[in-house]
Amino acid sequence: MTASVEYIPVTPIKYPDEDGKPMAEGDLQRKCLVYAITVLEIYFQNHPDVYVAGNLFIYYEKGNPESVVAPDVFVVFGVENRDRRSYKTWEENNQTPDFVLEITSKSTRSKDQGAKKGIYAFLGVREYFQYDPTGDYLNPQLQGLHLVEGNYFPVV
Repeated sequence: MTASVEYIPVTPIKYPDEDGKPMAEGDLQRKCLVYAITVLEIYFQNHPDVYVAGNLFIYYEKGNPESVVAPDVFVVFGVENRDRRSYKTWEENNQTPDFVLEITSKSTRSKDQGAKKGIYAFLGVREYFQYDPTGDYLNPQLQGLHLVEGNYFPVV
């Protein structure tokens, strides 16, 4: 009796590095985003185990490229500070961001306060902040939340 094995090619799962959408709503939001990343990079520059990034895809479920979120600014403690094209949690010892900042605008406010907030809680993001540079959508303009047992509570 002869056994045969059929070769079935496996197509690797693709995790895109970009979505073709603009980085920010406008110049003011872009400037705030770049400023926040720069300040955090300077603050943590002597910490090789702190990663600061922004507007970068975070994939949080291996095998499912649709399980993705792209914070405006984020910080992860306990991972190597090196350049990445995207952040895949399973390649980073399942480390997820400890801090996220979203620069809120008219077009992002509902996602920032809804779906993204839920994803960040699910991922265990301990500190979630939203900043509205124009003061048109948030009052006060800077709002922070702290994760306690899976739920966010205002930072006071």
